[in-house]
Amino acid sequence: MKWMFLQVLLFFTISLCAQSKDEKTILAVFDKQLVAWNNADLDAFMEGYWKSDSLRFIGKTGITYGWQNTLNNYKKGYADKAAMGKLKFDILRMERISSEYYNVIGKWQLTRTIGDVGGHFTLLFRKIKNKWLIIQDHSS
Repeated sequence: MKWMFLQVLLFFTISLCAQSKDEKTILAVFDKQLVAWNNADLDAFMEGYWKSDSLRFIGKTGITYGWQNTLNNYKKGYADKAAMGKLKFDILRMERISSEYYNVIGKWQLTRTIGDVGGHFTLLFRKIKNKWLIIQDHSS
């Protein structure tokens, strides 16, 4: 009985450590995106997204499919540093769905000389080739 209890305890300890590592890796994606955005580097910002035609970005104008289309929309909407401003994220919830998927809910805020804006987001991360990437972004 003791042996079985130790095995179960070890399993949960390993699971928690793996989850914590995955969450830290996902938070590092946000850190890289913040640096890229605040340096007005949209190409680097997009490295956190799945480079696929199957990427989905849902915003106020509807659904955009594909990594390149999403980048093009960012470049059109945020044409210069004044429009981009300074980005800040607040992560409200990270939920492990499976070993391959995470759901992240948060808030975003742009501090800009032309007027501040902000909203909320729900991101679906997927572990692809051992890398956590955003495969779906719903931002408002």
